[in-house]
Amino acid sequence: MKALRVYEYGSPDVLRLEEIADPVAGVGEVLIDVAAAGVNPIDWKILSGAMKAFIPLPLPYTPGVEVAGTVVALGEDVTEFNIGDEVFGFINIVGGYATKAVAQAGRLALKPKSLSALQAGAVPASALTAWQALTEHAGVQRRQKVLIHAAAGGVGSMAVQIAKYLGAEVYATASAHHHAYLKEIGADYTIDYTTQAFEEQVSGLDVVLDLVGGETQTRSFAVLKKHGVLVSPVSAPNMSLANDYGVTPANFTTRSDGRQLSLIAELFDKGHLTVNVKAYPLSESSVAIEKSMGRHLRGRLVLDTKR
Repeated sequence: MKALRVYEYGSPDVLRLEEIADPVAGVGEVLIDVAAAGVNPIDWKILSGAMKAFIPLPLPYTPGVEVAGTVVALGEDVTEFNIGDEVFGFINIVGGYATKAVAQAGRLALKPKSLSALQAGAVPASALTAWQALTEHAGVQRRQKVLIHAAAGGVGSMAVQIAKYLGAEVYATASAHHHAYLKEIGADYTIDYTTQAFEEQVSGLDVVLDLVGGETQTRSFAVLKKHGVLVSPVSAPNMSLANDYGVTPANFTTRSDGRQLSLIAELFDKGHLTVNVKAYPLSESSVAIEKSMGRHLRGRLVLDTKR
């Protein structure tokens, strides 16, 4: 199979496309013929070496946390899927940038029928992050007011749609050229963070989903009402500020969950969710990663393993 390999930490230029042996599905695992692999910030953060103290990996390794493709082999004790099933999933912290990948069956779900493989390959990590943030950690309810920072990006665009599905009133920060897109996918109000201080535009919110961190997160405390929730997968909110403002802080790491993905697939097929993707061939992975590193994206980037 073809796989992108990392022999040393560094910039995207260190990625090497090679022919290596196919992986073998073990107990509880399936082998996937990968059609698409999503490009995520965690990929280039690991690649840079910035996370090696927290995520030690033997070199060489293959990046990529999420894929979509077809099941081509079943390991022992797998009953959830059959050979030929089209699946997608948040497979692991590595392994996706390849033409074949192994994943635990419990991390996968059947691909939404309404999505192409390229679209589905860009969904699992961002959709699970948004779903878990809003439902498990923020407990969003109907008619609550929810502010989503970096709303046009991969997680943000999923969060806007999920918050709207949950019945919330959705406020979204993004640069002005993303506002029409955000309105299209469900945002009720948009704020241009480049020209407007969001804390001067909104107040009394129930939930803030912070996908930026730093100063943006610090300023977000002031827009929440008493007992509101500030949730962030990016960095842990300041406990002292949370106490001062009387709000609940939440920081979490996204959990791979096949059952939640099945629900998310159903939301796509019922028209509640959509995803905007831009695809690159495996051979142009460094270009895709550099685009991701530049941030300010609309939707998701994905690697087309068939090109």
